[in-house]
Amino acid sequence: MYESTRGNLADQRAAQAITLGMVPSGGLFVPSIIPTLNWQNLQGLTYHDVAKRVMTPYLPDFSEAAIAKIVNVYADGTFDGPDPAPLVLVGNFGVLELWHGPTAAFKDMALQVLPDLLKVSLKLFNRTEEVLILVATSGDTGKAALEGFKNREGMHIVVFYPEGGVSPVQERQMTTTEGENTHVVAVKGNFDECQTAVKRIFASDTLKEQLQAKHLIFSSANSINWGRLLPQIVYYFWAYLQAVEQGKVTPGGKINVVIPTGNFGNLQAAYYAKRMGLPIDRIISASNKNNVLVDFFETGVYQSQRDFFQTISPSMDILISSNFERFLYEMSGRDARKIQTWYDSKNQGTFTVDPVTLKQCQDTVYAGWADEEETLETIARAYQAYQYVFDPHTAVAMKVYEDYLSATNDQTFTVIASTASPFKFASNVLRGLEGEKLKSMRDEWEALDYLSQLTGWKIPLGLQGLEDKVTTTATACEPGEITGLLQKLFIG
Repeated sequence: MYESTRGNLADQRAAQAITLGMVPSGGLFVPSIIPTLNWQNLQGLTYHDVAKRVMTPYLPDFSEAAIAKIVNVYADGTFDGPDPAPLVLVGNFGVLELWHGPTAAFKDMALQVLPDLLKVSLKLFNRTEEVLILVATSGDTGKAALEGFKNREGMHIVVFYPEGGVSPVQERQMTTTEGENTHVVAVKGNFDECQTAVKRIFASDTLKEQLQAKHLIFSSANSINWGRLLPQIVYYFWAYLQAVEQGKVTPGGKINVVIPTGNFGNLQAAYYAKRMGLPIDRIISASNKNNVLVDFFETGVYQSQRDFFQTISPSMDILISSNFERFLYEMSGRDARKIQTWYDSKNQGTFTVDPVTLKQCQDTVYAGWADEEETLETIARAYQAYQYVFDPHTAVAMKVYEDYLSATNDQTFTVIASTASPFKFASNVLRGLEGEKLKSMRDEWEALDYLSQLTGWKIPLGLQGLEDKVTTTATACEPGEITGLLQKLFIG
């Protein structure tokens, strides 16, 4: 069963939690009981079989056959190889490459699964309406969600991204998506404004009633939806299994994981994997200049009302990390009253947690950050040392890992979650690799080709030929105009 982080809804089946996306009156769904799983029983299995074993305890109302069909996406050629998430040894650490899906970002690992999870959930929940999926994206989620939901019968998807706040490749990926059921909207604001507007819409009883009259219901493909978060737990088990198989950790020995952090879903998935019994020691959170989480872990004060920076790692340009609510729920001993108090709208995004909760947070997560110059330097240094190409998000994680090593000398084998292909951010990767020697590029597409020539790495299939695809002009609107836009599109 599932319950709300704010204590305002309980005893929900998995199908209900996935269909609703988030708690209608505010809050996020979490499993009432976190199951345990012996990683040793997963040895020798394929990725999709591991996914089935990890996800099944969280989906008791789903049939075994349904789950097997859902996770078959990891084996049917959707990902570019038999291993959708290879652990690549780089120096004395491992890089978990999570970008071998159709959009070259880690979001594919979950968003190729979520549409079928939602389809089955609707049936189990006895819902016959069509579904309107709303997605706020800081870059990668948008295209991955569009790719997963395009042309899905009975489903419509609208993606909102911050105008000027994503890379040229990310924007072109979204605006070239095919599908009669897809809509892309450029919001004149930052990601937090997009996400806040979408959350407000989910809470609007008036809009829900208007949609219900049109036989439509809301759901979400952001990681606020448990169905988005659940598949992300799988690849931490997979990383550990590979580390054991490669002889980098003795069976039962612990690993550390380093995660580029934006909306906190990837990190929250690692936490749940650890709670399930996976031998993870330190979870290391890596932020860019939007380092609201680093400040929190140092002081216990969450202050989202602060300067917002557009950086070369745009998927991390977030000040309101939605999944942090789930994390605080667990760190506070599942005290829904505290969560309700901290997330009360009167606080305007600022709150201070109690010392006991803060200590639990600090014992669970190490947090650090890297600025723009450090990120570019890390891209150059890692390539020179290892001939490995980091994108600007994974480079942030690498720099924070280096800082962690300097501070602790912790020699535990460490896995860095690599969240995107470097080709999605080719111009900035080249800035790191070549600096002042970098020749001028006519456009981002020339940068992709040059990065491939320079490194010998292949451009991911999903990014090839993007410049030649037909684009659809994204609808533009202010954050306050989103409700009206949805009414125009779906209500009339």
